[in-house]
Amino acid sequence: MEKLTENMIRWAESKLGSPEYAGWCLAFIEDALEISNQIEIFGGDSAKESCEMYKDALRDGVPERGAFVFYDCLCPGENGPVNWGHCGVSLGDGRVIHAWDKVRIDDYPAIEKLTALTGDHPKYLGWVPLERVLNQKPSV
Repeated sequence: MEKLTENMIRWAESKLGSPEYAGWCLAFIEDALEISNQIEIFGGDSAKESCEMYKDALRDGVPERGAFVFYDCLCPGENGPVNWGHCGVSLGDGRVIHAWDKVRIDDYPAIEKLTALTGDHPKYLGWVPLERVLNQKPSV
């Protein structure tokens, strides 16, 4: 598990400052895990949907290194704001690497101070251990 985590974090850190994933936080953390480890995971279509899929393992407090970290967040949708959520990967020291306007690192509580295009602010939901993410089965 440690090798998967370190590969994922190294890949994510290589994207720091890049606007490539702006607005695509879930794609960013999935690519970080999948591309760096040549694996495929099965999550939801949005950060919020993925969080719901992992809710049995959702934990409070400071996220462990490699955990997927989730927030509620209203995002622009075709018919008005939609809670697509927000997510990132924990660096294990209270900091999270995530894609917002660019790939950046913030303390996990400080992410709640960011302002989405809708004017909303993310609300911390918790974190899910990487083991749980890897154990998600594809929906049929």
